[in-house]
Amino acid sequence: MNRSELSQLIRKKQSFLCVGLDTDITLIPPHLLKCDDPVFEFNKAIIDATHDIAIAYKPNLAFYESRGLKGWQSLEKTMNYLAQFKNEIFTIADAKRGDIGNTSKMYAKTFFEHLNFDSVTVAPYMGEDSVTPFLEYKDKWVILLGLTSNKGSSDFQFLETGNGKLYETVIRKAQQWGTADQLMFVIGATHPEQFKSIRALAPDYFFLVPGVGSQGGDLDKICENGLNAQTGLIINSARQIMYASKGEDFAQAAKAEALKVKQAMGKFLAPL
Repeated sequence: MNRSELSQLIRKKQSFLCVGLDTDITLIPPHLLKCDDPVFEFNKAIIDATHDIAIAYKPNLAFYESRGLKGWQSLEKTMNYLAQFKNEIFTIADAKRGDIGNTSKMYAKTFFEHLNFDSVTVAPYMGEDSVTPFLEYKDKWVILLGLTSNKGSSDFQFLETGNGKLYETVIRKAQQWGTADQLMFVIGATHPEQFKSIRALAPDYFFLVPGVGSQGGDLDKICENGLNAQTGLIINSARQIMYASKGEDFAQAAKAEALKVKQAMGKFLAPL
């Protein structure tokens, strides 16, 4: 899915919602625990309820890797299930990988070839040669950590470098590595005051925006300062949607929450 197709999908669905599949087996409805694969059954139900609203799904790899082989099997089954929505859904591996070149090459192979994700989140700390192996894949996307939503983001990302703050330097430098057709940035919704200046730094790039919902990010402020001509935003929501109910109505409750987010987004989108 290229940038134009992603923008068209957003306008078609009147949504730029990404549902985070941060599936914690201790939080899913108890009645699912009797299933052979509770995590997959939960994911499947969430996808069935929201795929007409969401434009993307983002499994967080930690929630699958922590369960060993069973977790990887749940992830593979989830990705195989999402494959039926190939032209209607953008998939994001929330993996935050980044290592020396030959190691990054193997990470890229894992997510782009074996699991067939459309994109993967990558940490930029080790520099260009840790990122370029991911960028070598045609029609795949790198989503580089820019300014993250967590409290500790201020420990390093706001340090002055002599060329702006560190996160600004990362965003500026990374645009020398990849174009707006292959690279996105993670920009946390918990920093609304920075969105206008970041959009000026990267006017054509898509931003993946975590932190709306349970982390307190303000959707209206993000949209007012972060939208561009092709929308340019993918807003992630995980816990608010996934765990809207712990009862047998969890999928319906998830759909209702997703619809609320879509309705809030609608005022910022012109219909096709």
